[in-house]
Amino acid sequence: MDLLISLIAGAIGGNIAGGLVRTLNLGFLVNSLAGTLGGAMGGQALGLMALGGLAQTAPHDAALDPTALAIELAAGGLGGAACLLVAGLLRNLVAR
Repeated sequence: MDLLISLIAGAIGGNIAGGLVRTLNLGFLVNSLAGTLGGAMGGQALGLMALGGLAQTAPHDAALDPTALAIELAAGGLGGAACLLVAGLLRNLVAR
């Protein structure tokens, strides 16, 4: 469940970052794809650092822990935004 949340939050984060930084915007589809990749990486990095998230809660409490859900959403969204920004910077460097 935490991977799915990270993927969705990453796609949303990638599109928000693309909307805020117009020079790095790659279009809706690429923003979403880069965001989902970054969201997955952000969620996995959160799990590797053992900072929290839904993976750190008991299975029967996972749906009821709003703090863990917020941490998972933030990690996925920030990971998605970061991945899109890196992809946009690389595209701009190659286009020169």
